[in-house]
Amino acid sequence: MVKFGDKIARLGVIGALAAGLGAAQPALAQGTIKVGVLHSLSGTMAISETTLKDTILMMVDDVNRKGGLLGKKVEAVVVDPASNWPLFAEKARELLAKEKVAAVFGCWTSVSRKSVLPVFEELNGLLFYPVQYEGEESSRNVFYTGAAPNQQAIPAVEYLMSKDGGEVKRWVLAGTDYVYPRTTNKILEAFLKAKGVKPEDIMINYTPFGHSDWQTIVADIKKFASAGKKTAVVSTINGDANVPFYKELANAGIKATDIPVVAFSVGEEELAGIDTRNLVGHLAAWNYFQSVKNADNSAFIKQWQSFIKNPKRVTNDPMEAHYIGFKMWTQAVQQAGSVEVDAVRQAMYGQKVAAPSGFVAAMNTNHHLSKPVMIGEIRGDGQFDIVWQTKGAIKADAWSPFIPESSKLVADWSYPWVCGNCTAPKFKSLAN
Repeated sequence: MVKFGDKIARLGVIGALAAGLGAAQPALAQGTIKVGVLHSLSGTMAISETTLKDTILMMVDDVNRKGGLLGKKVEAVVVDPASNWPLFAEKARELLAKEKVAAVFGCWTSVSRKSVLPVFEELNGLLFYPVQYEGEESSRNVFYTGAAPNQQAIPAVEYLMSKDGGEVKRWVLAGTDYVYPRTTNKILEAFLKAKGVKPEDIMINYTPFGHSDWQTIVADIKKFASAGKKTAVVSTINGDANVPFYKELANAGIKATDIPVVAFSVGEEELAGIDTRNLVGHLAAWNYFQSVKNADNSAFIKQWQSFIKNPKRVTNDPMEAHYIGFKMWTQAVQQAGSVEVDAVRQAMYGQKVAAPSGFVAAMNTNHHLSKPVMIGEIRGDGQFDIVWQTKGAIKADAWSPFIPESSKLVADWSYPWVCGNCTAPKFKSLAN
């Protein structure tokens, strides 16, 4: 077997890189560097994604105020895939092949990310994905700046199992019917059973995007919780369906002290502008909350409210993830001295950003961040009281140890650029 340290192998790697650089490489249009913004500005996910579009516009404005990037002005190319999952792929191809953007910041739902993934891999583009997701994926063309399950879902359940979290014994796994909730709940169900939870103490329910009639489902949850064991709802419900869900819980007389809900997709932006009386005391698990107290967060909030020209606008976790991702991308471009995808990808590894969470976020060679985990309790003003957090940053796992077919997989996209979804023994043999 030829070792990768040999001269011939090195020439082969260089040749492969040269070939890769020829595929859909970004061009500088009239002295500018283009970045794509791929977020739904209409449809069921607009409630969450519009703010992420504005976050990237803020970051572009900030870098341009500081002199641009590599002496060039950065230009944001905004498209609206309109909560239409196949349209995400079409818009991604437009950004990469037609607009020749250097990187794309976008997607919220995993089904949208899955839709665009083949496009980014075919055209060798870079996607920065800012939202918590189910893991079970590793691509050399995606940097995952949101939480993996071991940075959100698993710690949230562990908290609820603890004395501080109420020592929950029965579990309702309620989600929107698409890949993120189904895969996350597959992981959580395996985790709960590994912890000794019996199958009859786990209830799983899925509803379509935009679901509004929650009366029957909430009645079922209430009945499930009447067995005499402390019960909680773990919610992977996404988008505007959350508003009638929490309203129906209140209509049914369910309080957070009775059946707490911990949500993975409800943050400050979703709570802004709605009556939060129905949500007070319920929980959310994220890697950042606006209520965090530190100088970096104060500066982040001030920057956002100044840019958006509204002192009442809130920040949230996916916004922080975009903030981190954009900062790391600009640092990697400066380090590489180029916007060429393969050069920037390699420069991304090891990038660090002092995040508004108060922790230093670091990019690992598995294309995921090391981040803290926080549990917040919803307040009447739409903000969160942080009731628990990790002592340090947690490194994301791309593959879950609780799914047998994934437990032996390793994600590592560092030199020699050959292994992203390998079993551990195979990876080690290639790395030797």
